[in-house]
Amino acid sequence: MLQIGLTGGLASGKTFVGHALAELGCHLIEADELGHQVLLPGAEAYDAVVHEFGDEILDQDRSIVRRKLGALVWDKPERLAKLNSIVHPVVVAREEGIIAKIARQDPAAIVVVEAAILVETGSYRRFDRLIVVVCTVEQQVERAMKRSAYSKAEALARLSRQLPLEEKVRVADYVIDTSGPKEQTIEQVKAVYNSLRSLSA
Repeated sequence: MLQIGLTGGLASGKTFVGHALAELGCHLIEADELGHQVLLPGAEAYDAVVHEFGDEILDQDRSIVRRKLGALVWDKPERLAKLNSIVHPVVVAREEGIIAKIARQDPAAIVVVEAAILVETGSYRRFDRLIVVVCTVEQQVERAMKRSAYSKAEALARLSRQLPLEEKVRVADYVIDTSGPKEQTIEQVKAVYNSLRSLSA
């Protein structure tokens, strides 16, 4: 079984590439989705996050409002690091549980884990290969504004706190450029998939 990391920057096209790989036959695990799940009431990270950040991040039914939580950490690196130290280990534990289950069911599987901070945390080293998705900064800003209703200033602020894509590309085994038409991205995805399939054969 091959374990593949998939990463990039804000709104660089990671999710699009991940879903394209899934359509070709890969097993896709979306770390952001697991991050949502571990913050639900009663889940692994809920109590520690509420204890650390307070009731102000909760709505009326005591669910964590990710936007409120995000507002508390995005411009405070030490608070973001604290949040990551709570959430990251339990997300990785969930990933590993899912991967182990896939390995039992399909020993020749290609498992792709899509996550934003694989390079920053050093966890990209857990994987057999790393795919980094890139596009222009202008496209990242434009897509983030369209997708998440960020202002231009918010999008630029978030980008400024991320590791530059060039740094991520340095440790990549494959680079997929999503700056062109979707058809071009799909062609690159197919080429990467064929390469991975030959490795796992």
